[in-house]
Amino acid sequence: QVQLVESGGGLVQAGGSLRLSCAASGRAFNMFVMGWFRQAPGNEREVVATITWSGGRTSYADSVKGRFTISRDNAKNTAYLQMNIMKPEDTAVYYCAGGPSTREYVYWGQGTQVTVSS
Repeated sequence: QVQLVESGGGLVQAGGSLRLSCAASGRAFNMFVMGWFRQAPGNEREVVATITWSGGRTSYADSVKGRFTISRDNAKNTAYLQMNIMKPEDTAVYYCAGGPSTREYVYWGQGTQVTVSS
């Protein structure tokens, strides 16, 4: 069983930065694709960024390209989402997820609230 725990959420002003962390316990973290998702009230959950097991390939939603960076440290079983130049529309609950591919996320964290004030 793998458990994912997000941290680092909070309140930030527009233009500011936050770094989210996703700590994994259990087996085979370094074999998983990791992804960050978000869901704002009234909206569907959307993918924000993904990263392959080696960290060699990343992808981003158009809305965050150039502002957000996904990374991982397999030695620490942790994935990160660095969020810069934040906008009020980035306000959402952010979730990390892991799985064998970008089309199959098996493990999910509990979510962390991110609020960007204007």
